[in-house]
Amino acid sequence: MSSQLKFKPPAETRAAPPPTKLDALIALLQRPEGATMPAMIAATGWQAHSIRGAMAGALRKKGHAATSEKAEGGRVWRIAGKDAG
Repeated sequence: MSSQLKFKPPAETRAAPPPTKLDALIALLQRPEGATMPAMIAATGWQAHSIRGAMAGALRKKGHAATSEKAEGGRVWRIAGKDAG
């Protein structure tokens, strides 16, 4: 009897997982100029209510706090960095 063993490469040679849409959202929000809702929609493909939910839930769980301010071209959201604690 021959058993088929599946080869798994050692952990150090496995490729890192591709960036997620949440990672793309975080990258946009960490830019000095921040991000507008249309830019976040274009980057993630999510609807506006999903982006707001991700900012209120998933980002906070990761230790980020998103702030927004009204600018001339519309509302702009930013992440200043990781919160302490």
